Amino acid sequence: MKIPNKLVDDVITQIAGEHGVSLVNSFKNKKNTSEFLIAEKTGFEINATRNILYKLYHANMVSFTRKKDKQKGWYIYYWTFKPKRVKDILIGLKKKRLEKLQEQLHRENASFFFRCSANCMRLNFDQAVDFNYKCPECGSLMEQENSDAKKAQIEQEIEELIKSLSMLGVKGKEPINVKTASKMVKKH
Repeated sequence: MKIPNKLVDDVITQIAGEHGVSLVNSFKNKKNTSEFLIAEKTGFEINATRNILYKLYHANMVSFTRKKDKQKGWYIYYWTFKPKRVKDILIGLKKKRLEKLQEQLHRENASFFFRCSANCMRLNFDQAVDFNYKCPECGSLMEQENSDAKKAQIEQEIEELIKSLSMLGVKGKEPINVKTASKMVKKH
C-alpha cells in the first residue's frame, strides 16, 4: 500500500518539525545526497540541516553513508530517504496516540473534575478538595464539570484511530475495539 504524500509529510512533521518536510523533499527521490547540497537547496544552515537529519535518522526514516574528504580530512555524510519505513512509523505514532487517549479516557472515567468560572484550572476531585473547591489561580468557587462531551470526543478519536490502523493493516489484540476499551477503562 502506497502512503499518500500528505501522510508522509505529516509523519515527517511529527518527527522533525515543519522544516523537515522541505528538507526531505530536497532529496526524497535521490540516493546519497550530500548534507551540504541539502543545506544549500533548502537554504538552512548546515547545523540546522544536520539536526533535522539526525531526528529523521533516529526515527529510521533516513540512512547515511560517510566518506572522508581527502583534501580537508573530515567526513561528509550522504543521506538517503527510506520511504518504506513511513508506514511502520505512522503505525507506531498512531498506536502511541491511541495509548495516550485510552489513558486519558481512563482518567476521565476514574474521577470527577472541577473548573472555576474563569476556566483558569481544571482539577480532579482530590485536588479540588485540597483547595477547598476554590481556584488556586483566581480564588473563585469551582464547580463540577460535566465531562460527558469530553469523554465522547476521546472515544470518537479512539474509534477513528482504530479504523485508520485497520486500514493500514494492523491486526491482532492491539488496537482493541473502542467499546471494549471503554469497558476495560471503566473497570480499572
